[in-house]
Amino acid sequence: MNFTDFNFDDRMLEGLSCMGFKNATPIQDQAIPLILQNKDIIACAQTGTGKTAAFVLPILHKILQSESGKLNTLVLVPTRELAVQIDNQIEGFAYFLSVSSIAIYGGGDGVTWEVQKKALKQGADMIIATPGRLIALLASGDIKFDSLKHLVLDEADRMLDMGFYDDILKIVGYLPTNRQTLLFSATMPPKIRGLAQRILNQPEQISLAISKPAEGIDQRAYMTHDGQKMPLIKQILKEGNFASTIVFASTKETVKKLKHEFRQAGLVAKSFHSDLEQSERESIMLEFKSKQLPILIGTDILSRGIHVEGISLVVNFDVPPDPEDYIHRIGRTARAATTGIAITFINDRDQKRFYRIEKLIEKEIPKLPLPEELGPAPVYNPKAASSGKVFSKRRKNGKPKH
Repeated sequence: MNFTDFNFDDRMLEGLSCMGFKNATPIQDQAIPLILQNKDIIACAQTGTGKTAAFVLPILHKILQSESGKLNTLVLVPTRELAVQIDNQIEGFAYFLSVSSIAIYGGGDGVTWEVQKKALKQGADMIIATPGRLIALLASGDIKFDSLKHLVLDEADRMLDMGFYDDILKIVGYLPTNRQTLLFSATMPPKIRGLAQRILNQPEQISLAISKPAEGIDQRAYMTHDGQKMPLIKQILKEGNFASTIVFASTKETVKKLKHEFRQAGLVAKSFHSDLEQSERESIMLEFKSKQLPILIGTDILSRGIHVEGISLVVNFDVPPDPEDYIHRIGRTARAATTGIAITFINDRDQKRFYRIEKLIEKEIPKLPLPEELGPAPVYNPKAASSGKVFSKRRKNGKPKH
């Protein structure tokens, strides 16, 4: 559908036109009419499909129709990065509108705390919050949600993975029962459906491309010994001429090591991890989004909660522990019908993990031969690896052995 087909407020359509928004994505096409009809929804859609706009736009339209000037919408998210991202998107969509929003998350100083507390008390139209910080603010003073009309849970599966189930229920206890609740999740395990039964009212269900990477992602892999990973990634980054790259590693120690090694190799890169101050993290993210920083290195904290257009390459320095994390990692590229490359390094220990990924996405990912100067690589044989055998066989002529 064209965005004009939703009969949005004219002020919204003017803003969408200026931003170049014309046709809705499938999740927007299905969710927006239901939200405008005040239906509760439980929506499952892969990352990069435009689900933020799917709930922000109809809520903005309804806020404009009421123009009450009170707290209207609470959006719960798992990470501060996602809170800031959604707040920025709301600011963009609401450029021509008199709608206010604020991101509420941990970190910062006492001034930040007071600003967030004031916004809750005085009623910004839309609050985007992480559960932990919101509960702390609720416990600190007399904050009312009497005027709240919408509750949105974004990346709900991630919030539950991070242990926020009880916090979410506690927050819901503060909210009016007469509200519209929208739950968005990239995956739909039983615990998400259990949560939905507790807090949603006869929800409509939307399911799009569950656990499948976007078609525009060119997925590749290399079998490597651990000692081959660093020279391989340096060669890829130096020779590939990629404009914007994210490198994922499983630990922040590896993230820090990669930053040091890249700097020694003359590559411009910065690391993103929990040891950084919030101001440092925001500065790094701004550099990356504005294309001043070509390479960003991080853990899975980046796999959700970062929306940057034009990421041309994602490298998994380590195979992620959960197949779903692979979907989110590589989903940083090829967003919204664009294309991109995703490369994964697989050592002997990670063969079984990678095999589970291939089973999940129902696709065998090509294993590329290592450059000859790096020496022989392990053979991909996950069924034998899962039985406890260790493989260090050589490839012949640089090609995989079948």
